[in-house]
Amino acid sequence: MNILGISAFYHDSAACLLRDGEILAAAQEERFTRKKGDASFPRHAISYCLSAGGVAAADLDYVGFYDKPLLKFERILETYLGVVPKGYRSFLKAAPLWLKQKLHMEKQIRDELGYQGDLLYAEHHESHAASAFFPSPFDEAAILTMDGVGEWATASLGVGQGNDVMIMKEIHWPDSLGLLYSAFTYYTGFKVNSGEYKVMGLAPYGDPKYVDLIYRELIDLQEDGSFTLNQKYFNYLSGLTMTSEAFNDLFGGPPRVPESRLTQRDMDLARSIQEVCEEVMLRMARSAHKATGSKNLCLAGGVALNCVGNGRILREGPFERLWIQPAAGDAGGALGVAQLIWHRICGHPRRTPDPDGMQGAYLGPEFYADDIKRYLDSRNAVYRKLDRSELLEKTAAVLADGKIVGWFNGRMEFGPRALGARSILGDPQNPEMQAQMNLKIKFREGFRPFAPSVLRERVGDYFELDRESPYMLLVAPVKQERQIPMDREQRRLWGIEKLNVPRSDIPAVTHIDYSARIQSVDRRTNPDYYDLIKAFERLTGCGVVVNTSFNVRGEPIVCTPDDAYRCFMRTHIDYLVLGPYMLDKREQPAWEELTDWREEFQLD
Repeated sequence: MNILGISAFYHDSAACLLRDGEILAAAQEERFTRKKGDASFPRHAISYCLSAGGVAAADLDYVGFYDKPLLKFERILETYLGVVPKGYRSFLKAAPLWLKQKLHMEKQIRDELGYQGDLLYAEHHESHAASAFFPSPFDEAAILTMDGVGEWATASLGVGQGNDVMIMKEIHWPDSLGLLYSAFTYYTGFKVNSGEYKVMGLAPYGDPKYVDLIYRELIDLQEDGSFTLNQKYFNYLSGLTMTSEAFNDLFGGPPRVPESRLTQRDMDLARSIQEVCEEVMLRMARSAHKATGSKNLCLAGGVALNCVGNGRILREGPFERLWIQPAAGDAGGALGVAQLIWHRICGHPRRTPDPDGMQGAYLGPEFYADDIKRYLDSRNAVYRKLDRSELLEKTAAVLADGKIVGWFNGRMEFGPRALGARSILGDPQNPEMQAQMNLKIKFREGFRPFAPSVLRERVGDYFELDRESPYMLLVAPVKQERQIPMDREQRRLWGIEKLNVPRSDIPAVTHIDYSARIQSVDRRTNPDYYDLIKAFERLTGCGVVVNTSFNVRGEPIVCTPDDAYRCFMRTHIDYLVLGPYMLDKREQPAWEELTDWREEFQLD
């Protein structure tokens, strides 16, 4: 049985193909169109999924859509009617899109696919809940989903057991933890729906000066994690911005101009909203435990990508085990609705997967040696084909020599994180690596931390974590004995000035609060990446590498050999590994840029 799941039209469109309950393929549309966060109908992602499964649309047994458009339109209409006469400009912007496209979604899906079979819809947070529970390694679990908004729900508490999930409680629009966090994302000068990572990364540079003010004025938080927001300070109900003039007055000025210099106030705001977000997440987790009595918790929804908050739930919450959907945002909804159809509608029993059902999230396209060679030859690129052991040893050697490597290997990851298939790698022991990769490779803000990929069996040797973290969704402290305390003079440094102070013996992956966003690497799910880190360990004694996504700022993670080669040539990456081929930047023909790509991606 073939089931296609689709998420589309809001942000992060994606498709997923299930065959007899197993995930055959899943991918985000942005990877194919090269438009970050692409919300358009995922025709390229669907085409890939069908091709990977060797099926045509006519062969599909079901197609599922991850939310219910009519319910969402009902919420939008009721919101506009509730704030009249405010919101007219916002309504004029949204209404034509709904009337021309979103209310005719079924026709578009059928026309795009040429599909006449059963088309089913799930509620948004049910799709999130299904994506969290069904691939998890748990027989039963409590489920928390948290995001901006679906139809009406902004968060849900549920339980997964057997072949179904059940939602027990919800928080409804306009009270939203995701939108509260996004309001501060907007106010600190970052882009909503993509800049939240930056706020989380900026937070450790600040002090929680505004926490009490946020609780006093913005959010009325209850002990069980439920809350209401004071809409006086927000503008998302009736306007085109996230915050209001009252918000500006409360925090002492207008929003930061994007790309302008960061101030201590911006850092303090980031720290404050991060602490509030973590507290809400912790209270919700305690409430979920009380309601279900489960020892296991599954998380999904955009807020579940807040890996600092996830780490606190693991350390301080009541659950023994935690599993987070790696494509926790809307992309994962495509996977969730397909699984709901398989288990709930078709009634198929669930087999608890080991270690989980996501296959390491390596669910995207793969390119074989002959295809890569044809592409490289078309570019007149200079390359060497190496056997596997030589390739791994050579790559480990150049990393140990301080070089930066673009690593393109196997199936592309599903979700926002690069996990060793489309990654840029470096030596974590090099104190200059973080600044070098941020400024010369990623062309992004220097304060942003990089993640460590660590051998699964060595996690506890480097970090205060006693379990695996395969999807880079848990933050934990670096081991105390590896930390380098700051002296009195270093402690006096202001905010960003602390960036270049080494914090541990793996400084390139140690944030200024001595934390790290950890990816544990298991040989069962990615043998090539595991063996590369093992080769690096043999050379250096270090079982960790720096891992950041293979892209530049403003661009999606690379998908094809062409994407990878372009990124390689446009940046200061020293070596590129494309399947079995290794390329040295110094040997490549001169790169001719057809357009000003910095302007294309709105870079300085």
